[in-house]
Amino acid sequence: MANTKSAIKAARKTVRLTVRNRGVKTRLKTLRMRLDELMAKQDVAGGKAAAAAYVSAMDKAVKSGVIHRNAASRAKRHAAKALAAK
Repeated sequence: MANTKSAIKAARKTVRLTVRNRGVKTRLKTLRMRLDELMAKQDVAGGKAAAAAYVSAMDKAVKSGVIHRNAASRAKRHAAKALAAK
C-alpha cells in the first residue's frame, strides 16, 4: 500500500489511466481486425474506409500517450501495405 500522499495520488491516477488505456487499445485491436477481415474479403472500398478509421484512431492514441509514435507509425505502415497489396 502507498505510504505517502504522492504515492496515494499516483495509485489513484494509475487506476484511472489503466482503464482509459485498455479501452483505447481494445478499440485499436477491433479496428485492426475489421481491416484484416475486409482485406481477406478483397473489399477495397470498405478496406479504405476501415484503414482511414484505423489510422485516425492510431493518431489519437499517440496524441493521448497510449501508444508510442513509432509503434503507431509501424502499424499504419503495415495497414497501408496490406491495402496496397489488394
